[in-house]
Amino acid sequence: MKLLLHWNLRDEIKSNYGSEGGLEKQRLIHAAMKRIISQEIPVEIINSKEFEWNPYTNELYKEGSPVEFTPEGNARYQQILDNFHALRAFDPYEPLLNTAILRNFDGQMEISQPDVEEIFSEFASSAQLKQVADLIRKNLGRDLEAFDIWYDGFKPRSSISEEKLNEITRRKYPNPEAFEKDLPVVLTKLGFTRERADEICSHISVDPARGSGHAWGAQMKSENARLRTRIGEDGMDYKGYNIAIHEFGHNVEQTISLQDVDHYMLNGVPNTGFTEALAFVFQKQDLALLGLSQSDPLYEHLLVLDDLWGSYEIMGVSMVDMSMWKWLYKNPDASADELKEAVRKIAIDIWNRYFAEVFGIRDQTILAVYSHMISSPQYLPNYGVGSIIQFQVEQYLEGKDFASEIERMYSIGRIIPQEWMQQALGSALSPEPMLAAAIEALEVIR
Repeated sequence: MKLLLHWNLRDEIKSNYGSEGGLEKQRLIHAAMKRIISQEIPVEIINSKEFEWNPYTNELYKEGSPVEFTPEGNARYQQILDNFHALRAFDPYEPLLNTAILRNFDGQMEISQPDVEEIFSEFASSAQLKQVADLIRKNLGRDLEAFDIWYDGFKPRSSISEEKLNEITRRKYPNPEAFEKDLPVVLTKLGFTRERADEICSHISVDPARGSGHAWGAQMKSENARLRTRIGEDGMDYKGYNIAIHEFGHNVEQTISLQDVDHYMLNGVPNTGFTEALAFVFQKQDLALLGLSQSDPLYEHLLVLDDLWGSYEIMGVSMVDMSMWKWLYKNPDASADELKEAVRKIAIDIWNRYFAEVFGIRDQTILAVYSHMISSPQYLPNYGVGSIIQFQVEQYLEGKDFASEIERMYSIGRIIPQEWMQQALGSALSPEPMLAAAIEALEVIR
């Protein structure tokens, strides 16, 4: 098994809730994550089959004998510094948005960084989270550990073995061509007419990915959006399928918001959080799209708690990312080693402020593990904003025609976020609907 950091390592932790030997695997992966964050991981073990590694003791073995190794050093943090210096080089040419932080939030997201941080802080401080944590403790029959930020037990697929899911998806999608051919069928299951589904999917191409998956929108109406996902030699496993459905949600948004807006210059959505919202809406339908129905009377309430817990995790990760960028601007000449230590302290500070009381443990660094911090500077906050929008979109869609409403919303185009929310949903961007729904869900489940 080859697992990418952080996506596949995180998803492997999720998939091991309730499985035999799962807790041992989760602890092992968490130990590896901590070595990666501290950059103590041996270079020799990365992408290699020649060695065995004990992440707990950080000892390396070859053919059963201990061997010397080279720690990865500060490659992770040097890449972050390289990104920072490249983006900071634009500052003199931007008289109003004269930092990468301002350009990312006030410019691209069109929501200020302090406002985003305030939303996340309010959410991560809510009383509902401690109640949900108590429920998770009861479900697991043990105290919480740091990796339980990815607790997956509220999802219905937790009752279906991953082996069974892999068997279904590999048989159904042996190659990229099979998945691309089935995309119109997926849309018809979501309520689109076959004619409209064929039209939308004619603008989407599927490629195999070496990474975890990605969606890339077209810039010209004559070009296609690209969907990339992992497809192994024996077909698409469930992790690849789950990611592919998420990316397909992006592609549907990218196609509608390019092809159907009133004017080309309005193409797109207000910010990345809005495309993430639709991607999450699609992703949550993954089992239903495979024909796996749910009979649990608590199903909808459990999904609310899953949304709440997932939003909590990604907002914590995002606050680490935002704090790191503020630190970088205060310390522009920092070395990779200084940045590493700063990120470690920031992650521990965010954990102790928002997670320690809920989890009952302090001084954890796990919130610094996301690879977006290295590959996609300041992207993470879009997920937190997207989770809020997603919940409001789903709540609005209840009892309505899914396909026609999705087409109406995503053809509005790239106007300012709060105006989009009013036109699309008739309400402002706010975490309150999710927090209120969590109170109801907790009461019903009790």
